[in-house]
Amino acid sequence: QVQLVESGGGLVQPGGSLRLSCAVSGSAFSEHSMGWHRQAPGKQRELVAGSDRSGITYYVDSVKGRFTISRDNAKSTVYLQMNSLKPEDTAIYYCNTNTPIFNWGQGTQVTVSA
Repeated sequence: QVQLVESGGGLVQPGGSLRLSCAVSGSAFSEHSMGWHRQAPGKQRELVAGSDRSGITYYVDSVKGRFTISRDNAKSTVYLQMNSLKPEDTAIYYCNTNTPIFNWGQGTQVTVSA
């Protein structure tokens, strides 16, 4: 059974940076596209950054130029570097395939506040 374990969230001031990590176990990691999703209070979960098996990336408009997704197939880990954070980035961040097929992990809380 696939397990997704997110980490790296926290409280950061506007303009700050965080790097999220997601360790994936129980799956042929390199065979899957992987993405980062987020769910803000009162809103639906959305895909904000995705990476397919060939390394082609996708970003929702609101994070383009600020977030960077990367993956390390040897470590079965996907990362999200988040720079120039804004209060509207506050959410629980989850990893999964771009179109989610695995059970969700616990996520990692990102709070952007002065």
